[in-house]
Amino acid sequence: MYDITVIMNSSTSKTEIKIAYIGGGSRCWALNLIGDLVLSTQLTGSLVLHDIDHEAAQYNVRLADVIFAHPAAATRFSVSAEQSLGRALKGADFVVISIEPGPTQLRHADLEIPARHGILQTVGDTTGPGGILRALRCIPTYRGFARAIMEHCPKAWVINYTNPMAVCTATLYREAPGIKAFGCCHEVFGTQQKLARLINDWFKTGLPERNEIELDIAGVNHFTWATRAHWRGRDLLPLLRDMVNDEKFFANRRAEAETAAAEQRWFDHHFLVACDLLRRFGFLGAAGDRHLAEFVPWYLGSEAELHRWGVVLTPYSWRLQRSQEPRPTANDQKDLLPSGEEGVQQIEALLGLRPLTTNVNLPNLGQMPGFPEHAVVETYAEFRRDNLRPLLAGPLPEGAACLVKRAVSEHLLTLDAGFDNNPHAAFQALLNHPLMRLPTDQALIMFSEMLNATADYLEQPEKWRRFAG
Repeated sequence: MYDITVIMNSSTSKTEIKIAYIGGGSRCWALNLIGDLVLSTQLTGSLVLHDIDHEAAQYNVRLADVIFAHPAAATRFSVSAEQSLGRALKGADFVVISIEPGPTQLRHADLEIPARHGILQTVGDTTGPGGILRALRCIPTYRGFARAIMEHCPKAWVINYTNPMAVCTATLYREAPGIKAFGCCHEVFGTQQKLARLINDWFKTGLPERNEIELDIAGVNHFTWATRAHWRGRDLLPLLRDMVNDEKFFANRRAEAETAAAEQRWFDHHFLVACDLLRRFGFLGAAGDRHLAEFVPWYLGSEAELHRWGVVLTPYSWRLQRSQEPRPTANDQKDLLPSGEEGVQQIEALLGLRPLTTNVNLPNLGQMPGFPEHAVVETYAEFRRDNLRPLLAGPLPEGAACLVKRAVSEHLLTLDAGFDNNPHAAFQALLNHPLMRLPTDQALIMFSEMLNATADYLEQPEKWRRFAG
């Protein structure tokens, strides 16, 4: 493994590093990282924000200056915006990527066109028609990122937050096999938090911290499964199985879902899909219900059926509105609170400043036996100084394994389609998705409409348009 280039700042005893942030003009993720960095007692250095919207990156620099000047700040970083990707990456020890692949208006093609053909998607950024189209937009961009990273900071660790997580992370490795990259997702954290609330209900001990709940995770991003769940030596799965054996637990949640939709609480869910997977397959779904539902056809037959499970669609109209809202201001930065993400802890662990074991997305090197080698899967991994070691995951039951293998196959076929600019392979990936209940000729019409709406953001636009007709 490479040595990370760091020095100790003698006046502060903090480790001095350079972080390059691709997508540094983002409204959420970049500010999350800045807000977590300011709380670190172990890090200092420079943070360089790069974004195709340079003004947005400059705006976040101004907010960062406010945040790092806070009286409660534990450290200080020099924050700047850089238009040149190469200059932003030059000599970086860590690279963070969180981008939107094209303007938010492209989500119309991901979500609205399939919906018009009767294909519902709760999120549309990971799997199914929307996830596949978004992946095709991401692949050429991520190939460029991989080349630039290997040219300007080949020893850097790369943290990817962009969805579709598995395909984006796999693109980095396929384009640059020597890259040191991993994908991060907080969906498993939500499962731990839900289990913490149940523990409080069961044992009346108060709400435990989420990291007190030990899970074993296997699957792909947004379709992970907990094959083990323990808290203070107690096995939680038998308690969960008893809970889901009570039919009252699965009472119709349509009224709650309709209220949530009316109040625009798009991210609410009731853990029913995760627990239905436990009931049917023996292990707990370990992601939010909005994501889990998209990998299988049983919950998305209609909006009314989705509401029965207490889940609502996240509409394109809201996403578009959100992208046009005013950006956060300095007045929003009054309190220094952790974001709940683990990027800073991961950086500290890779610098040898703390141990950390958590869930990440990495190429399969044996941590999920029986799954394709080098396909990006999500399991736990150990972070140590300049080393990231995936941990062997507990085996999935055959029924669940079949579902996950289908998702892996979709990712690999989509990856091939993007690298080869092969619309036929992309269409095959689409047809293989279980939500695709359309006749093939109607499915082709839908896919052609989607391609025509987004072809300008693919690597060879005319080739994709010729296929679309």
